[in-house]
Amino acid sequence: MFEFAAFTYGLLASFVLASFRNNRRAARPDPQLLTLCGWGLLAFSLTLSLGLSAWAATAAVSGAPV
Repeated sequence: MFEFAAFTYGLLASFVLASFRNNRRAARPDPQLLTLCGWGLLAFSLTLSLGLSAWAATAAVSGAPV
């Protein structure tokens, strides 16, 4: 299940970033839905990184095996 989620996230992130780049190159404004998807990916990445960092710090402080 993790592999499917990681693949889907990577595919979506590469599509959004490539679309942003192509729109900048063509001097077109980005569609609002694309911008919202980009912000959603950013928020998801930040939340996941903070959660995993907190989990790793808690495991390191308590001495629990990871």
